[in-house]
Amino acid sequence: MTALKKYARLEASGLWRATPEDQRREVIVSIGDATLMISDTRDRALTHWSLAAVQRANPGKRPALYYPDGDPGETLELGNGEAQMIDAIEKLRRAVERSRPHPGRLRWLGMALSVGAVVAAGVFWVPQALTDHTVAVVPQVKRAEIGDALLRRIERMTGPACRDTAGQRALSTLRARLGADRIVILPGMRQTSLHLPGGQILLNRALVEDFEEPDVAAGFAMVEQSLARAQDPLRDLLAVNGTWASFQLLTTGELDSEMLDSYAEHLLTRDSTLPDPESLLPVFTAAQLRSTPYAYARDITGEAVLPLIEADPMRGKAPKALLSDADWLRLQSICGS
Repeated sequence: MTALKKYARLEASGLWRATPEDQRREVIVSIGDATLMISDTRDRALTHWSLAAVQRANPGKRPALYYPDGDPGETLELGNGEAQMIDAIEKLRRAVERSRPHPGRLRWLGMALSVGAVVAAGVFWVPQALTDHTVAVVPQVKRAEIGDALLRRIERMTGPACRDTAGQRALSTLRARLGADRIVILPGMRQTSLHLPGGQILLNRALVEDFEEPDVAAGFAMVEQSLARAQDPLRDLLAVNGTWASFQLLTTGELDSEMLDSYAEHLLTRDSTLPDPESLLPVFTAAQLRSTPYAYARDITGEAVLPLIEADPMRGKAPKALLSDADWLRLQSICGS
């Protein structure tokens, strides 16, 4: 070992004892050929320690205390004044450790892979399983409660929901015709439509004020219902807020105000992704609702929604009017002047 040559002539004084019962005696310590030699003051050898077996009882502390591996009762103490020898022994010990074979590394690698698999399960499987379970067990009453809480927060940013009395009666008629749990008209919503947990559908006031027939608002409401059935809005809320939201809702039945605030802001600021037109044809067919008015409201040219126009399930039929003319006029005035 190259490091041995550097310290071949290094000597130091220390205190050594063979057993815990013996008195410590002053000795001379020197570094030999792969050994630490301990001699008395008359230069008579007392013992040799293999450098590979030298262990330190108090790492980083002074005086330094060493012992041969397997026999902690035999000790060698080097005082603060022997810093050069202490540093030399430490460097040699590190050199020996680096040169040693490490048969346990494969075992540690296996353990690391096992731990990694557990961690991966914790990171990827457990959160998903927790969310799945939470979504499955939260009752409709709690979903409606969460939807109401979200609506209150959304109203702070869009203005209060339109509640003209006559308009509300007309809206109730439309809701019953569509089989929706609740439809709310909001005055300042950037999106055309949204849906919340608990079956709530939010519509922009423009859908009742800027069109000549209720089929447009009804079409957007039906599409939101379809989206809510395809992707549970409660699941989306939990996904946006992370695993802690699922754990909190599952264990306490509540969600922090900060989580609801965050999700309400998320809903009002995210870009809307409209469903593929062809996938919506069954929705309009089941509701016996014309798809053409909805299609032109999405794209005035009709190019992007051509299937909804050409394959309108009510084409050539005379579907029952969604609202009477009087109720439609009342609904158009639900937000007042």
